Amino acid sequence: MNNLNNIELFLLDMDGTIYIENSLIDGANDFFNYLNKNKKKFIFLTNNSSNSAKNYLLKLQKLGIPCNLDNIFTSGMAMGIFLQKERTGIPVFLVGTQALYEELKDYNVNLVSNYKEAKIVVVGFDKELTYQKIEKACELIDHGAEFLATNVDMLCPIENKRFIPDCGSICKIIEIATRKKPKFLGKPERQMIDLIAHKNNCPPNKIAIIGDRLYTDVLTGINAGITSICVLSGETNIKMIKKSKYKPDYIFKNIKEIFEFLSQCQKH
Repeated sequence: MNNLNNIELFLLDMDGTIYIENSLIDGANDFFNYLNKNKKKFIFLTNNSSNSAKNYLLKLQKLGIPCNLDNIFTSGMAMGIFLQKERTGIPVFLVGTQALYEELKDYNVNLVSNYKEAKIVVVGFDKELTYQKIEKACELIDHGAEFLATNVDMLCPIENKRFIPDCGSICKIIEIATRKKPKFLGKPERQMIDLIAHKNNCPPNKIAIIGDRLYTDVLTGINAGITSICVLSGETNIKMIKKSKYKPDYIFKNIKEIFEFLSQCQKH
């Protein structure tokens, strides 16, 4: 287990970790002030593909968090990089939001208007989901189209300790109908971490991931060999941690407790 004071780069989940919908979680501002004061790097690493990096930047700035596009990496971006490099020019049918559509377009992904031309189905966290999209996706996959998805998350936390279906739940509908499983590209796959570590020239023992999910955030830490920190402000609770085979290196109630812990460690 690495000493948190030695961490140089913090990878941060957003939903349930930094904010709930449009409200910052208590202590978030103090945490970022601490990072900036101590010259620690941070990147928002989110599986939520319903929004683009540009839209996330606007939201974070509106919430008062000082950051730029270099501080944001989404599962939609990971999908765009993968399709650009590994599936160049292959026609894609998207089950996703307009924001994800625009994000993939930035990577020159061949998103087709006539779904019957598609050879790949990409599913994201689609808050604009229709039954027609699901039906078309099933038809394509039944006829041999590759089935890709941005993230495995089953639920997305919202206000008042409620949840809504995320990408994993949408994929489960298609999987049941087609008996085909998707290839997920977001957390917990280590691909996103490897890209970030290389770009920032930062070794794994100097990187920590903070998030509220065991099967994405914590498992990402395990898969990538970096420090994992679980907060209890989103999906996960202590009972879930005790039952899970995915154990975080650190457990905190929320981002405020992480700030307080780091501040205390600095004094000693």
